[in-house]
This record gives sequence, structure tokens and C-alpha cells, in this order.
Amino acid sequence: MGGKTVAKKKKKKDKRTTNKPCRFCADKLTIDYKNDGLLRRFVTDRGKISPRRITGTCARHQRQLAMAIKRARAIALLPFVKIYFR
Repeated sequence: MGGKTVAKKKKKKDKRTTNKPCRFCADKLTIDYKNDGLLRRFVTDRGKISPRRITGTCARHQRQLAMAIKRARAIALLPFVKIYFR
């Protein structure tokens, strides 16, 4: 019986590129750890740093953004975890 094997074809993932430029590249904005209003936009409601696919930033500015958020947390400009009281 049998003996024949059927090779399965692997599906290629469809990589879609977006032409939407990074907010910081387009407007030539600088990322500063003291600008907590700007940094709060890139933190989730639970206090986590939002990923690139959600924020739409380029790799370079995402790294700078993460460093600025961590620095702002260290000097207590941003909370590590947001606590809600009901």
C-alpha cells in the first residue's frame, strides 16, 4: 500500500508595504523624555509601550521612543503601571 508521498506547497506570506511615513520623520519631530504628553500617546492603557505596527513609527524612532519612555519612567514622569480606582 502507498509508498507515494505528496509534497505540500508552502504558502508564502503576503508582505504588504505601506507608504505611510513615520510621524517623526515626516514632521522632523525630536523625541524627548521630558515631553510626557507626546510619550503618553505611545503607551497603552495598561502602561505598556505600543509596538511599531500600531504606532506606525520607523525602527529608528521606535527605539528612541522606547528609550525615552523608559527614561521618563525612571525619573517618575510616566508611571510604570496605570492604576484605576473605581
